[in-house]
Amino acid sequence: MEKGTINDIAFYSESLQEEIELLVYVPANYTPLNKYNILLASDGKDYFQLGGITKLADELINEFEIENIIIVGIPYKNIHDRKSKYIPTGEKHEAYLRFLAHELVPFIDREYSTLQMGSTRGLIGDSMAATVSLLAALKYPNIFSKTILQSPYVDENVLEIVQESQAHNHISIYHIIGKEEIEVLTTDKTIKDFLTPNRKLHQLLTEKGYKTFYEEFEGNHTWKYWKPDLRRALIENFSY
Repeated sequence: MEKGTINDIAFYSESLQEEIELLVYVPANYTPLNKYNILLASDGKDYFQLGGITKLADELINEFEIENIIIVGIPYKNIHDRKSKYIPTGEKHEAYLRFLAHELVPFIDREYSTLQMGSTRGLIGDSMAATVSLLAALKYPNIFSKTILQSPYVDENVLEIVQESQAHNHISIYHIIGKEEIEVLTTDKTIKDFLTPNRKLHQLLTEKGYKTFYEEFEGNHTWKYWKPDLRRALIENFSY
């Protein structure tokens, strides 16, 4: 099986006023004669290293399980950087959303042969990276129509944004949470219940009329459970 390539690209974001080291996976079959879906992964280095998402994409594309796809990993610099960009109260949150929609998407569309429609663009993330993926899709529904949420961080601010959002039935939300995620040790060393607010989020998304896939898995807040889920997540969102 041929392997895709991973390009390291230094991208300067005007919105964030900083350089970001992107990881761009391009499948082995890439040719400018074809058009490709794109998937933007916050917590990008984790998805490439811990999640093995590029090896999985190689396999699924080779077996015609999913359409052609380019995956863009957006790493975070440190714990503080992650929090400031990914959750609504973070000081760089709005700038990060603008970066995703108005800088990164146009850049990928210029550099690669992409389909350039909301229905062919997705966002993926785990924990806080799932939070920002959801909020980017709600803010820019014409740019992103698929979002994959693996155990998102959900608080009252997130629920309020969802409540106030204008439901777009062309956005599909893939959402998983572990039944054991009732005592999660977060990066700021506090213990949080992720399961209860995620159940509220799912109920709210359903009431608002969003197209959702929801599952509570037997497990906790770790890559041990997110990694094997990726196969289904990609097939659900990018199958032919």
